[in-house]
Amino acid sequence: MTSRERFLETVLFGKPDRIPLAPGGGRKSTLETWHTQGLPADVKNYVDYAYRQVGGKLDWGKGGPGFGVSERMIPEFEEKLIEERENSRVVQDWKGNVCEIGKEFTVEYLRNAIDFVTRRWIKCPVESWADWADMKRRYDAQDPARLPKNAVELGNQLRNRDWPVEVHFSGPFWQLREWLGFENLCMLFYDDPKLARDMIRFWEDHVAVLLQRIFQHVTPDVVHISEDMAYKSFSMISPQMAREFLLPTWKRWGEVVRAAGVPVYAVDSDGYIGELIPLWIEAGVNLCDPIEVAAGNDIVAFRKQFGKKMAYRGGVDKRAMAKGGKVIEAEMARIMPVIEDGGFIPGCDHGVPSDVSWPNYVNYVRLLARATGWLDGKA
Repeated sequence: MTSRERFLETVLFGKPDRIPLAPGGGRKSTLETWHTQGLPADVKNYVDYAYRQVGGKLDWGKGGPGFGVSERMIPEFEEKLIEERENSRVVQDWKGNVCEIGKEFTVEYLRNAIDFVTRRWIKCPVESWADWADMKRRYDAQDPARLPKNAVELGNQLRNRDWPVEVHFSGPFWQLREWLGFENLCMLFYDDPKLARDMIRFWEDHVAVLLQRIFQHVTPDVVHISEDMAYKSFSMISPQMAREFLLPTWKRWGEVVRAAGVPVYAVDSDGYIGELIPLWIEAGVNLCDPIEVAAGNDIVAFRKQFGKKMAYRGGVDKRAMAKGGKVIEAEMARIMPVIEDGGFIPGCDHGVPSDVSWPNYVNYVRLLARATGWLDGKA
């Protein structure tokens, strides 16, 4: 099978030859630690390197380009340092947020997921209807810069691809939080629901137009939205409020996705998502990640509760990876029934943190490769 066929057969509960091997990766601090523990500094593809280290012989299959799309504001805000403090910096990021970050970070860390960065929000760009009117002008969905310059050529190249193509968007909760800040967003649902609905509908239309523009050139395998709307034990807003404010948008996008023939509609959220999965199923979502174990997500229980209406990615406890040995072996045994049942690509339940040592990561890749059919039991 090609990597594309393998991916789709897995998440659509088909019969893959093997399950995609996707252990998950680390950010800057993790890689820096691994380089002191045995990962050669010149190795770029450390997943493949770990797989070969444990005796892996199989061919991953060729990869290739995706189809990039920019949902971000145009123009962006100026990234700048506002104040140097004794142990921190106050900066403005590209989204217009003013926040305090540690001395070891620069404003560039807030643009891309270079590392795990704790920050204190000071001011967000939308605090009033007037701010919102000014923000909207930055989101022209028809701006030519939002699609690749070679969109026609790229679409032709991707027509008979052997690898899966996934396009990503921010969901309505995620995007409003970017504009308003978390606390202000939660208060807005009560204090000014009219403004909340106006912002949600605007974003819904923005993404719907971008999807239609993409589909003129390529039919991706996955449309993936990021929401991050759950705490350790509950969703950040009640399921009832999510149904009222967010479900119509999720449903509309799902209809657009299905009408275009895209087979997978996926949602990402950290935290406990058990309350949200029924809403996502109702919206047409059929894949979610990363299934954080520390937040109380039990993928075995989810499979019993929701059956094959939902597939999953992630679900391997990063804390077990850090402990290694018998602990990670027990973790793999725990999720094995879902691996065998299909509709599950196991991997780290978020970014791999730096307390997962390189030797433990390699051993985890060994166990995962065995469980997914990439390594026989002798290695």
